[in-house]
Amino acid sequence: MFTALSVALLIGKINQSKINSTTPSNQQITTNWSEYPQAQLQSSKNQPAKSSVTTRQNAGRYRTTEAFAKYLPRYEIAAVDPSNYGDRYTQDINGVKLTNQPIIVIHETGYSADSAVNFFQTPHEDESVQASYHTLIKLDGTVVYLVPPEKRAFGAANSVFESFNGVETVQTNPNLAPSVNNFAYHVSLETPPDGRGDNYIQAHSGYTEEQYHSLAWLIAQSQIPEDRITTHQQVDRSGQKIDPVSFDFDKFLTLLNTYRQISPVYRAQG
Repeated sequence: MFTALSVALLIGKINQSKINSTTPSNQQITTNWSEYPQAQLQSSKNQPAKSSVTTRQNAGRYRTTEAFAKYLPRYEIAAVDPSNYGDRYTQDINGVKLTNQPIIVIHETGYSADSAVNFFQTPHEDESVQASYHTLIKLDGTVVYLVPPEKRAFGAANSVFESFNGVETVQTNPNLAPSVNNFAYHVSLETPPDGRGDNYIQAHSGYTEEQYHSLAWLIAQSQIPEDRITTHQQVDRSGQKIDPVSFDFDKFLTLLNTYRQISPVYRAQG
């Protein structure tokens, strides 16, 4: 079992000759990235084997369950071009210290998983078209690790998260609208064939059982509470994003509560 840092190092080796940071060194490190889903290199890429994964008895609010340990989605690692992701900032453009707690934003690809990965692996100089997710889940439930969770994926442009504490968004570029990217973990579901392109208006059969299970399994590895799990449609302020189109949030939450539970210590306090 490896942590998200292991994946970061592995992807870093793949991109070692290409990575050039464009962020000032005093703005590169976030202190809470470990609260995001922790990548588990849990099985063979092509042949899931019996797992040695056990429940994560960590000190956080949530811990994973036996059901989590028994579920073994396939995984892939795809190196994203450095132009399509960056570092998480500690200050906004006005020098204000950032203290946003993490959120998870659920998306869908719009086209095939392969087309999304190809786009992320293509260099883009224009910042307005740079894009990426941290993770992508294929129709068969395969988990594709893309951007390490401690990095800032470009999953949402003009966006705001409405929390119990008020409106949250961060502007890190004076030429672009503020967004949730600096404190968001972006995960996307591969769109079903009948819902790709403009077809989502007329037809969209929804997501597979494998996708729901892998999504819940992935997010169960985080310390992010349910009220900070949202969708691209909910955070978007451009008026153009409606994904994930046919997402069953109740079904997802039921599975999430199967794969993780509140630690007895926190349950006693509650």
